[in-house]
Amino acid sequence: MSTGEISPTIFHFLERNVGRRVVVIVERDFGYEGLIEAVSHTPPGIWLADAEAIVLRTTVANPIPRIVAKERKSEVFIHLNSVQRIEILPEKASKGK
Repeated sequence: MSTGEISPTIFHFLERNVGRRVVVIVERDFGYEGLIEAVSHTPPGIWLADAEAIVLRTTVANPIPRIVAKERKSEVFIHLNSVQRIEILPEKASKGK
């Protein structure tokens, strides 16, 4: 997906949620959790503040991915071409960890 193929609605969605806590999945078992600090159009991506790298696991008994490990990363830029899924966390999770 090139920059021209990213829907403008993605940028509107992300810009509306600046300051909210999100989980960004970049691979089946890996992603980031943090606060959306800024949205970049060129290159297309998001800056996460207060970020943590996360490891996800699923099992046959529990097929819903669960966070099993976190590593502090401070700030991270994530290019939208590498994102599989973005989840906005509830306000309650945004205010206190």
